[in-house]
Amino acid sequence: MGAVLGTDELWQIVERERTGLADLLAGLSPGEWETPTRCGDWRVRDVAAHLSIGARSTYRWVLREFVRSRGNFDRMIHDSAVREARRPAGEIVADLRSIAGSRRYAPLTTPRESLLDVLVHGQDIALALGRTRAMPAEAARDAADRVWTMRVPPRPWPLPHARLVATDIAWTRGTGEEIRGPIAALLLLLTGRPEAAEAWTGRAGADVRER
Repeated sequence: MGAVLGTDELWQIVERERTGLADLLAGLSPGEWETPTRCGDWRVRDVAAHLSIGARSTYRWVLREFVRSRGNFDRMIHDSAVREARRPAGEIVADLRSIAGSRRYAPLTTPRESLLDVLVHGQDIALALGRTRAMPAEAARDAADRVWTMRVPPRPWPLPHARLVATDIAWTRGTGEEIRGPIAALLLLLTGRPEAAEAWTGRAGADVRER
């Protein structure tokens, strides 16, 4: 079971998350901007740059970048973020602030991807820096449900063969061995970040894999 956020509520959460993340980024040292994250080979600056792209992109931009990446969707996302990240940190923060209240979303996606992106990538940044960043349970549930049902764009992470049970909000999906934990930890697990899920609980995975 789960619940989908209303459109207005979803965008209000996205705005708060973007604004809070911009505040965090604005206070980073030059060295912290170069910190590696667990999101592939992206540094903090690459992840931050990626988050500012979706609301500014157009179908023409996507087509150009898709051709530039030789038809590889994952490469397009990766390379466009790395190119954007070459700009000064202040410009990246300003871009994120400028789109905080925008309700535009990337072509071929839905508003729920905007929520998913800022929640998960916000954790990528915070955890890489050793920071604690809260995640609203209702928002995490919506994002987790989106990952579970995602067909277009293609979900880049395999779903776990397990029964996932949130311990802090009503949400259950899947069959098999039971994995229990806070919905935020389950969202990170669903998006291919098992180590981050364990780090988020602060209990070496005990909350994520209670049996």
